[in-house]
Amino acid sequence: MNNKVHWSFWLIGILALIFNIMGCINFFSQMSADSVSTLPEQYRAIVEARPAWATAAFSVAVFGGALAVLLLLFRKSAAFYVFIASLIGAVAAQIPIFGIADFPVEALIGGLIQIILTVFLIWYSKLAERKGWIS
Repeated sequence: MNNKVHWSFWLIGILALIFNIMGCINFFSQMSADSVSTLPEQYRAIVEARPAWATAAFSVAVFGGALAVLLLLFRKSAAFYVFIASLIGAVAAQIPIFGIADFPVEALIGGLIQIILTVFLIWYSKLAERKGWIS
């Protein structure tokens, strides 16, 4: 393993970790009835109508993403596989949104950002492995 890692590796890892920690905080806030009651009606409808499997997928997406970034920062190639699980969770978590009439586009955009970032991190973890930054 090459011990000299490009500075961008650490920047990308830290920013990705912050993003995924925000997702974990979002997950916990959506599990709190008090917190959900303060949401605008459209967002509350999404959270309340979401089936258990989609909530589970949401948890895999955010907690898996946070774990994968930690693995990346610890320079472990297993991050690649955990990012894939996170991506599957992120895609699955978005499916129920389409069944809600008049869903806020912002809710979909947040999920799409998570999906795009996770696809990037899957690619980036393979790049880091090829460069010898992780093993």
